[in-house]
Amino acid sequence: MSENSPTEKSHGEDRAAEDRLRVAMIVASTREGRFAPVVAAWARGHLDRHAELTADTVDLAEIPLPTVLPAFDGPPPEGTAEALAAISPRLAAADAFVIVTPEYNHSYPAPLKAAIDWHNAEWHAKPVAFVSYGGVSGGLRAVEHLRGVLAELHSVTMRNTVSFHGGWGCFDEEGGVREPASDAAATVMLDQLAWWAHALRDAKAVRPYQG
Repeated sequence: MSENSPTEKSHGEDRAAEDRLRVAMIVASTREGRFAPVVAAWARGHLDRHAELTADTVDLAEIPLPTVLPAFDGPPPEGTAEALAAISPRLAAADAFVIVTPEYNHSYPAPLKAAIDWHNAEWHAKPVAFVSYGGVSGGLRAVEHLRGVLAELHSVTMRNTVSFHGGWGCFDEEGGVREPASDAAATVMLDQLAWWAHALRDAKAVRPYQG
């Protein structure tokens, strides 16, 4: 973020802890040798510097959710309790989400779809922002697929995204971005996310959302 951003932490003037918005940053790639940690570390840095947000990194590579779902209103399959305990309470506690995703075959990774499908109310009336990376498309086709899926789950997706086209060449050896425009885009996106998260959290406090 720029040093002059009004929402960047400075001089200890952070919002009171109870007013800060909880953001679950979901790292979607589980591929061996993945590039995701580089992109996620950069995104997490922006979240940590934002004066209104507190972040929790939910790395799907560390949470092996099965793709076999239980019957409607049925108990989870045997052996899934540990994985669900590692993710479900964190999604439920979040006021907003940032999804860091690559693009696989014009869409997003299967583990991310599993994480979405294992949950329902956890997504309701919460804003979602995207940081994507890939080849020539920068992961934007994955993002567009996610918009439709998350709309079905009553989420509000941010118009502005951050996308890295040819992502492997967009970062330097220290994990910083080579183009300052990416930092500026992250500032705008997270400011929008914070606005929506405050608006939706405040609205739900007055009138619970009926999903």
